[in-house]
Amino acid sequence: MADRKPHPPPSADVVSIDKTDEHFRLIYDAKGRFVVHRISSTEAQYKLCKVKTKRLGDKGVPCVNLHDGRTIRYPDPVINESDTVMVDIATNKITDHIKYDAGALVMITGGRNRGRVGVIQRREKHKGSVEVVHVKDAGGHEFATRSSNTFVIGEGNKPMISLPKGKGLRLTIVEELERRKEA
Repeated sequence: MADRKPHPPPSADVVSIDKTDEHFRLIYDAKGRFVVHRISSTEAQYKLCKVKTKRLGDKGVPCVNLHDGRTIRYPDPVINESDTVMVDIATNKITDHIKYDAGALVMITGGRNRGRVGVIQRREKHKGSVEVVHVKDAGGHEFATRSSNTFVIGEGNKPMISLPKGKGLRLTIVEELERRKEA
């Protein structure tokens, strides 16, 4: 353990406090910081996980490996790598999935745009290099990032999890200044 480099907890983790009946989700805010976001008890029953690999395990059993270290056997055959699955925390079963394709709502989990939320416009596959994804946020700003930095959280404009203040929309310095003056 001592020689492992430190890393943050997997995004979209759920933390529940039984004594106070409070539930929180660890998620990025629009400025790219980890925040503890309060959620309802029904939303605390599931977690979104990104599929890292899809493979055949021992004795030919199909498995998917998820971003938080889970391995789930016998998944739905239409689930592929980079898709997002909704995992029931109590049973550790996949209840729903979202395809990683144009039109999917994504949260950026790495790079300069960490914490921003937008809809995938198009994907560019470069031979011998990384896949680039072009994303458009709710404010109409378009930006590009690596495919490995994206995490699907919904379809269209409907996220499957609640988002923290700002809804993943990063404001410019001028817009932020104007909001402060109004308040």
